[in-house]
Amino acid sequence: MNKTLRFLAVPTLALGALALSGAPAMAADESYQSTLGQINGSSASGTVTVDVTGNQAHAVLKVSGLAPTFMDAPYPHVQHIHGGAKGECPSPTADKDGDKVISTTEGAPFYGGIVTTLSTSGDTSAAAGLDLKVAGQGASYTIDRTFDLNAETKAALEAGTAVVVVHGLDPATLSAAGQAAKSDLAPTLPLAATSPALCGTLTVGQMSMPVGGADTGVAQSTTGMDAGTLALGGGLVLAAVAGGAYVVRRRNAGSAA
Repeated sequence: MNKTLRFLAVPTLALGALALSGAPAMAADESYQSTLGQINGSSASGTVTVDVTGNQAHAVLKVSGLAPTFMDAPYPHVQHIHGGAKGECPSPTADKDGDKVISTTEGAPFYGGIVTTLSTSGDTSAAAGLDLKVAGQGASYTIDRTFDLNAETKAALEAGTAVVVVHGLDPATLSAAGQAAKSDLAPTLPLAATSPALCGTLTVGQMSMPVGGADTGVAQSTTGMDAGTLALGGGLVLAAVAGGAYVVRRRNAGSAA
């Protein structure tokens, strides 16, 4: 026997009025994303999303196929959001010294300087740009960070000039001149260590759904249901009825709605 509870309400009744527990998570104000492309002959690939909510940014970077080791240890790859330039990834013509390697400084006119370091922990400012202790390790990894959005990064995102660059090449894949050269950023390191391997311009993407929302028991999909019904937790169904009223009824085990 169905037990029916009737709630008189206007058709625009909010689910929150049913005293469902918790508040919904806030969606991002804007979402940016990029599929990272190879530079300098790397065989790597990657994706990145940056969701901005107020003065906070949530970045998720996933990469694979990078150089796996360096001096018998996991290869430390640094990665950043660059900005303030053309908002582009460099083409092979950016190689001005003829060593067949686009160095970081040769690429800078295209993607600009560091505005945020996508470090694994701690500092996300440009000051951490070459800190190998907070670099990604090995061939494949994920960086998932929430950090304060500085003015330079915010401006680059809004202007469409924010570019994500992942650094670190396998020296064996470089030309003889490239293998012999020192880093243009840290002369104690080889050129391969700081040269870009992946690059992608961050563009406005589809808004991401709130992550980890409140446990309300409200189903996220209404596939197979009438447009006027919505499944709730505990076997209940919210259904619109004639006259603009809503009915919360308990669903029978054998019922399709």
